[in-house]
Amino acid sequence: MKTYSWKLRDIIMVALLAVAFGVIYLGALYFAYFLGALLTPMGLSPLSFEIVFGVWFMASTLAAYIMQKPGVALVTEVLAAVIETLMGNFFSGPLVIVSGFIQGAGAEAVFAARRYKKWDMPTMCLAALGCAIASFPWSWYRLGYGKLSVGLITALFFTRLVSSVLFSGVLCKLIGDALLKTGLLKSYALGKASD
Repeated sequence: MKTYSWKLRDIIMVALLAVAFGVIYLGALYFAYFLGALLTPMGLSPLSFEIVFGVWFMASTLAAYIMQKPGVALVTEVLAAVIETLMGNFFSGPLVIVSGFIQGAGAEAVFAARRYKKWDMPTMCLAALGCAIASFPWSWYRLGYGKLSVGLITALFFTRLVSSVLFSGVLCKLIGDALLKTGLLKSYALGKASD
């Protein structure tokens, strides 16, 4: 029988992933600004954040894939957002934590719908899409997407979907599988499932 209670090792893993992704998230923010500057001459700067948006969901999907327990996606994503904020996210400040909650909830909803039992590539990609879809209305509100043309809004949305699947779906599944091969995850659900 599978147990969903958290052990000390789960808390440590969540903390480690939150710190690592807090740093990655802040780096992605700076990269998105750099990318925006490169895309400005072509009139494509609004896409710069959407191209890397899937990076900001990675903590939730990777942590959940490794531990396969309820709440892991949400808690890890929120903690990563807290770390990113404390490290100096100047874009939204503490509102990044709200974003983290919404994004983590998007992934958590997909894993819950699959009863925390399916952890294949389609599930990971669906969880990534859950993050993207859940986060878009918040972006609409916070960033004033309602003032943009329908064509640009559509491009932003589909770019976010693709970015999410690539980074938080495919890449996180591959990272989890690579970590599994090292033997570091023997005591976690992902490691036990492969025995």
